[in-house]
Amino acid sequence: MTITQLHYVLAVAEHQNFTKAARYCHVTQPTLSMQVQKLEDELNVQIFDRGKKPIELTAVGTKIVTQAKNIVAEAERINDIVDQEKGFIGGEFKLGMIPTIMPTLLPMFLKNFIKNFPMVKLKIEELNTNELISRIHEGHLDAAIAATPLRMNTIKERVLFYEPFVGYISPNHRLRDKTAIEISDLNINDMLLLEDGHCFREGVLNLCKTLKEQQKETFQLESGSIEMLVKLSNEGMGMTLLPYLNTLDLKLTELKNLRFFTNPPPAREVSLIYNKNELKIQIIEAIHRTISGITRSAIKFQDVQIISPIAKNEPQT
Repeated sequence: MTITQLHYVLAVAEHQNFTKAARYCHVTQPTLSMQVQKLEDELNVQIFDRGKKPIELTAVGTKIVTQAKNIVAEAERINDIVDQEKGFIGGEFKLGMIPTIMPTLLPMFLKNFIKNFPMVKLKIEELNTNELISRIHEGHLDAAIAATPLRMNTIKERVLFYEPFVGYISPNHRLRDKTAIEISDLNINDMLLLEDGHCFREGVLNLCKTLKEQQKETFQLESGSIEMLVKLSNEGMGMTLLPYLNTLDLKLTELKNLRFFTNPPPAREVSLIYNKNELKIQIIEAIHRTISGITRSAIKFQDVQIISPIAKNEPQT
């Protein structure tokens, strides 16, 4: 039994197809199939049911794959241990980001990070919070940037910055004459929201503490992007709340629609999250230093009120 064979088994289990698995592993399909067959012969079991389309794991195959994930992950950690001992900052690093952070934060730090750490090969994915957590647990991501606190026993959270919520008020809105707004001004019935699955949506809902009283049979408009929320508000469809960094990309003509909250403003906590057993600490430290340094000059709010990104009816683990 070899680590390479276990790699191939995991690839077939994930892709449920030998050809796709071979392509993923950068080997020929016959080579991969032969190595998987050798492992099955050595163990005297059938790992895959090849008669099913797509290919499925057998009962014993499921148990083998579970253990193989642990073995391969631990084997890969050997390189991480050596790199850590040498103080080497390089290699592949898989980073995830939530959709409401990636468009604003990534352009701010990526060029600077690549310049200072040219040996690091960043692979970046945009996923919602639940997907990020799953991929961290599965070993498909080394770390992620998300709204916190998540309060999960297996996840380490390192705060990067606090990002205030800012009101975006259309010219015909009931709050248009206010120079600053308060949390008590918010009403879910005229609030434009992101669709389900966005943690920023949950933050806004948590902010509207009277949600249950307000959320009756009224028209509710939702969108998949913050940019679309701004456009809808410009059309007089309601107000919305924006993360502060998104306000930096508004057109000059749109800036007049911004309304900041009175102190302390509601804000989201944005953190670098990763498995507590993660070994690529040098790269995590490098990312943390880079982002913290850049956002410190861009976001100068001191006293803020942290709003939870977790739905109030969602259990915490």
